[in-house]
Amino acid sequence: MACPAFLNPVAKRFWGGGGYQDAQARSIPWDCSDWQAFAHDDRTTAILESLAENRGKTLYCGIDQSDTFAKSETWEAGKDRNERDDTVYYGERGQFRGFIAAQEGWLTDGESGVTGVSIDRIFEFPREERRRTKRVKRIEVGTTLPDAAAASCGQVNGLICSEPGGESTFFVAAGYGEARRDARRAQAGFNADNRRIDWETQAITNVSDPNNPTAAGTARPNTAGWQALAEIAATATCRARGARYVAGSAAFGKGHDGNQPAANSAEWTGVGLGWFYTYRVAQGNPNARAYTARQSRTWTATCKKTIRRTRR
Repeated sequence: MACPAFLNPVAKRFWGGGGYQDAQARSIPWDCSDWQAFAHDDRTTAILESLAENRGKTLYCGIDQSDTFAKSETWEAGKDRNERDDTVYYGERGQFRGFIAAQEGWLTDGESGVTGVSIDRIFEFPREERRRTKRVKRIEVGTTLPDAAAASCGQVNGLICSEPGGESTFFVAAGYGEARRDARRAQAGFNADNRRIDWETQAITNVSDPNNPTAAGTARPNTAGWQALAEIAATATCRARGARYVAGSAAFGKGHDGNQPAANSAEWTGVGLGWFYTYRVAQGNPNARAYTARQSRTWTATCKKTIRRTRR
């Protein structure tokens, strides 16, 4: 049962400052919901076992509030075991040390112990004060340039990758490079011979008039899109390590494939700008393939993990 604040009616005078001083009563919130009295035919045993079982809880709950024991009989049961430095009661329900001076004063209405002070907890084994420490650990996460054969896309610790683009037209075996180029164009958002793209900057240029090339947008994902993908990967990776992503720390780099062909090849995209390809074989012609493509990027970020320790 939760109890209202209790105005402790201990004696109003105590010794201090060279003489007796007046003391003010204190209001203390009590919670008696988990006090359990121990039933025994012998009244003294019942009191002592109850104190042992409920040590660390309030004396008030077992005495005035529940009307289980009177203050005077509680004092009588425990006073002969009131050695401050030794365990003085070993019971079936537990063990405890004697009353502290402030409890003596309350139990005896000021006849014994320090008066004018209310310490409500039953005295138990002294515990060394524990210090809680907190340390913030920073964890660097991300991907490096793996071997092309081992590269993969994945939300946790994997490369960040674009969604696959549209399909290329069908080409025979000799035209695989052209087919992949068409697949890259489709992924970037265009599929026309009069467009060129700088895969490092993602900028698309219209070259219908070679003497007057004009800007024609950016590939997808653009820089902001890659940054968003890096942050998503960083958040998931940090969470998997029990940490939090440090906002603003994510950055993306080049893709996984550093083995690009010569610049005049249809495969050319720039060094380290990786691509993954899948293809579909034309029915009845195993040498005719339609490709789809997706880009990859490496990324890095920082996680922050708070480590709390309790030291004695």
